Amino acid sequence: METKLAELVRRLRDALHDDLKAAVLYGSAVTGDFLSKYSDLNILCILERSGYVELERLHPVVRWWTRQGHPAPLVFTYEELNRSADVFAIELVDIKLHHRMLFGDDFFDQFEVPLRLHTLQLERELRTNWIRLRESILGAPPKRKARLAIMLSSVSTFCTLFRHALWALEGQMPATKREAVDGVATLTGGNPAAFRAILELREGKRKTSRIDIEDTLRTYLELVEVVTNEVDRRLESQ
Repeated sequence: METKLAELVRRLRDALHDDLKAAVLYGSAVTGDFLSKYSDLNILCILERSGYVELERLHPVVRWWTRQGHPAPLVFTYEELNRSADVFAIELVDIKLHHRMLFGDDFFDQFEVPLRLHTLQLERELRTNWIRLRESILGAPPKRKARLAIMLSSVSTFCTLFRHALWALEGQMPATKREAVDGVATLTGGNPAAFRAILELREGKRKTSRIDIEDTLRTYLELVEVVTNEVDRRLESQ
């Protein structure tokens, strides 16, 4: 991982020169949840300018990076990031709390994330991803592999939203996915067994053969439903 990150920074600096102001690593690579089989190396780049010319200069670097199996970096100027902070509160709170500077000064010490839209974004993201989960279940063939893939591909997103649900309702921000799952289960009275099973599978602590896919998918969907409705109810009452 370190070799890849160092090479990325070198390529970014060669391509952008003084236009590169910062490169930031965020996500599971800095929270202790990184799993090479499932996790990405997520990068945020701060540029002096982010127009067509700069994007063209970045293109060869991004093509190389995505061929390594990682998503394209997020690209912002500092002003753009600042103006976007209220509508991307979930993402930017996570980055502010858990990040590593690969290049440039750590501007997050002074970076403020307005939270006036945080709960609205949380409610929307929970319901949107719940709907997507149901659509995925309906659209996938009723086979073990397909249903397992649905849970594996969505678990990180839901764990992030669970973490922010606890922060919005209880004022606590769990660092790990398992802590987020256990926290919302305690908060709502939901059953965390399915999420625990999928996390253990990702970590290599459980074999696929030891998972009852039908029961796990049912329990997985139920916890998402319970958390979404409880968050909606509690935020409305506040």
